[in-house]
Amino acid sequence: QVQLVESGGGLVQPGGSLRLSCVASGFTFRDYAIGWFRQAPGKEREGISCIMHSGGGINYLDSVKGRFDPYRDNAKNTVYLEMNRLQPEDTAVYYCAAKSGLCEMVGDPADYEYWGRGTQVTVSS
Repeated sequence: QVQLVESGGGLVQPGGSLRLSCVASGFTFRDYAIGWFRQAPGKEREGISCIMHSGGGINYLDSVKGRFDPYRDNAKNTVYLEMNRLQPEDTAVYYCAAKSGLCEMVGDPADYEYWGRGTQVTVSS
């Protein structure tokens, strides 16, 4: 059974940091790229980044470049999203997702086969 389980979300003040985790099981982790997405209320789901087994990847979202850093621990079948200098506009449900093969040049949710249920991140004072 394929599972992607996110954790690490919560309430944080502006300027704070969080680290999200995504633990994968039920598929061959090394054959899949893992993407991070987020969806704010009333908005479409948007791609944040994608990271491959090699550790290489693509950051899709200009507004988080230099603040969000994805990385993966293949021994633990886990991908992380380190988020720094969080702002209220970062408030959203954050999802990880898996696609076979390589990262695409565009973070299109339709390219991903498996999804986690998401973790809520709220940035507020």
